[in-house]
Amino acid sequence: MRVRTRGRHERPADVPVAGDVGLPAPARLALTAGWSLAESLGLPLVAYAVGARLGGQGPGMAAAAAMVWLTAAIRKGLTGSVPGLLVISGLVLTLQSVLVLATGSVLLFLLQFPMANLALCILFARTAPTGRPLVARLAAEVVALRQPSAAHPGLDSFFCKVTWLWAGIFAASAIGMAVLLVVEPIPVFLLLTTVVTVAGVAAGTLLSILWFIRILRRCGLRVRFGRP
Repeated sequence: MRVRTRGRHERPADVPVAGDVGLPAPARLALTAGWSLAESLGLPLVAYAVGARLGGQGPGMAAAAAMVWLTAAIRKGLTGSVPGLLVISGLVLTLQSVLVLATGSVLLFLLQFPMANLALCILFARTAPTGRPLVARLAAEVVALRQPSAAHPGLDSFFCKVTWLWAGIFAASAIGMAVLLVVEPIPVFLLLTTVVTVAGVAAGTLLSILWFIRILRRCGLRVRFGRP
């Protein structure tokens, strides 16, 4: 009786090859994404709630922006780098805080919503034609996505185009919010602004995921999860 042995060219199923797209184990993936969102959204929201309760809208916005930059400084000191999502959150909140604190105008306070989306549009559009599109950086930081060790034209093109997609989503949101600000009363505007924001992010995320899956199939790549 002969015992079948593993050939040299074979590899264990959990060892990624150069052409695989790597992701952490599902539990670690959830932890990584959750931590990124907590840093850039959760902590500023808590700071805003405390600041707004103690001093009103302006101090709340300032507290949220300060929390983001404090978190960024701590991350820089501990790891030597600052996540892109944290930088984006800090820039947007700083812009909004300046508008609120510098004017005290209700109109300019409401104008912060379309202006924040316009700023995000410009930020994404600036990186899209470069060698480091913002979506690729966010994918690496938020979900720890590891691209193949060798450069892959299909994935490079995808990240460039999907960055343009997000720039377009934020541009459309900015235009939509500006129109709503003109034609709707303030309570309706605030409600519809929330709807537009959630719908835009949800649609963009779904389109990005479906597009990513299509690119993987077209390029013959597979997603491999790491060990727990």
